[in-house]
Amino acid sequence: MGLAFTIDSPIKVARYGISSAISIMEDRLTEMMRKHYYPLINETYFPISTREENYREKRITDYLNLVGRIVSEQIEKLKNSVFENGSDIVKYFEMLPEDGKLKQLYRQLTGTTDIAEKEKLVEILKNQILPGSIDVNIMTKLDKDNYSKQGNLVENGSDALAALKGYAKSNLKNSSLIFSAGLNPRLYNYLEKLSEFDANDDGEFEKKIVIKVSDYRSALIQGKYLAKKGKWVSEFRIESGLNCGGHAFATEGYLMGPILEEFKMKREELSLSLFELYNKALQVRSAKTFDTPPPIKITVQGGIGTYKESKLLQDYYQIDSTGWGTPFLLVPEATTVDNSTMEKLEKAKQGDLFLSKNSPLGVPFHYLKGTTSDIEKKERIERGKPGSPCTERHLVNNTEFTDEPICTASSKYQKLKINQLKSLNLPLNEYEQQLKEVQEKECLCIGLSNAAATKYEQPFIKNLTSVTICPGPNIAYFSKKVSLKEMTDHIYGRADIIEDNNRPHMFINELVIYISYLKEQLINEPVSAENPKRNKYYHSFYEQLKNGIKYYRDMASSSNPILDDIGEKFYYGLSEAESQLDQLFEGRILQNDSYLSSTSSNSIS
Repeated sequence: MGLAFTIDSPIKVARYGISSAISIMEDRLTEMMRKHYYPLINETYFPISTREENYREKRITDYLNLVGRIVSEQIEKLKNSVFENGSDIVKYFEMLPEDGKLKQLYRQLTGTTDIAEKEKLVEILKNQILPGSIDVNIMTKLDKDNYSKQGNLVENGSDALAALKGYAKSNLKNSSLIFSAGLNPRLYNYLEKLSEFDANDDGEFEKKIVIKVSDYRSALIQGKYLAKKGKWVSEFRIESGLNCGGHAFATEGYLMGPILEEFKMKREELSLSLFELYNKALQVRSAKTFDTPPPIKITVQGGIGTYKESKLLQDYYQIDSTGWGTPFLLVPEATTVDNSTMEKLEKAKQGDLFLSKNSPLGVPFHYLKGTTSDIEKKERIERGKPGSPCTERHLVNNTEFTDEPICTASSKYQKLKINQLKSLNLPLNEYEQQLKEVQEKECLCIGLSNAAATKYEQPFIKNLTSVTICPGPNIAYFSKKVSLKEMTDHIYGRADIIEDNNRPHMFINELVIYISYLKEQLINEPVSAENPKRNKYYHSFYEQLKNGIKYYRDMASSSNPILDDIGEKFYYGLSEAESQLDQLFEGRILQNDSYLSSTSSNSIS
């Protein structure tokens, strides 16, 4: 969800058994949080200066150890507390799902008057209290090389590698490292050297590897890559390509339902194929091998908004668990959002959210209009000084004008690029379009960190206070700030905090977003006889969406009782989306392409 928004979520929710992930790429942010939290636990804060060797990984390691220590102390305090109204221990058990064994034991406790039985149940329940996992996330694309003060390349000191080593050296246990944004060979190759990710003699992992994937093929490729190095992926976290927050990595029209179906059908095949490579790699290293594959969890996130949707994913697709991100931005007990941004989130409607080109990475980026960062960017453009100062340099990747990579959101790049555009004597409309694309790039390093700086009154970058936030489109249906208890009640079906009765099913939402994405692609790069490769891409995209619609229609019409909650609104949403797709395909955008017309004529019903 961005850098700052979950930077200290474990401190807020882990004691209630809720797992959360910290993005550890921005070491200045982790240092700022060290400065904030050490005084709060009555310990001395010792700064880790940028002059220190390996300061990035040291900052990350120490912050994670600090978070782990705080959570451990919270758990001990929880176990020693009394079951009374308003206490944290009561909150812990009240928030559990109703169908769990632990919740049933808790209900026995609250329902009995027998003192001996109460004491026995209290002891059992306290012994079952476990913290939520303190996980970390590394976006694999953020792997800039770093150099010493003398200008020498720091060996194995790139941003992602420093984060990886910082996490590996931490004291966190029963924790997971989440890789997102695709396979990074340098990062994965280095992982082979780290024994912290190896299984113990019982086949268990203190530090697990989790990979975010958009489809089965990605899971198989990345899983095999690591298995050949003797590293086991404990979880594949399937995320919707477009119905998510932050950066969006669109598939070529592959929808969530068919993707989950493939995982469901091939789950055992995936495990066995990875296990064979994993055991062979262990043999080569003369390490202990195993008779059976370690567990692999298959989880899902992106666009989930109701208990019924979550239940469908778990029951029908046999998913181990679901992840909820965007809705928690409206839960101050769980995430760190400044007051100004919180107000905008509460008021956000569908028209306030869009898939932007604001990221310097060149990857589509979910964006909320009207944030302080959005306003600041427009003010700079109006003053004739577009672009941002580039202090963090995590997203430097452009060498169009310079030998050393610079960030496309930086004032340096934008000045150079605009001067180039002016020299090209382009037609006015083309110039204005290209100028807009240059100027809409936004500094994310600072923008996604500043919510914590503002909330905790800790300076991040002097005089730079604007905030960027990147919620998924699902935020439009969550319209008010709620407590942690209210959110968990919503997630587990005990309450409903969505006031809009017209919210489409998550599968329909994703389908509509994909159609809108395809339409935008066609407008920006129309079908052309000169570009058959692009035309083939459009046709494949269209066909996958059509196949997805057919899959959903067949699924919803099956006699499986798990699908009883799929109602007429779902069918109507499918029909509306298919109509939009066919109009897009047949009606005036694609009709000029003979390749598409000839190959698709037999497939359109």
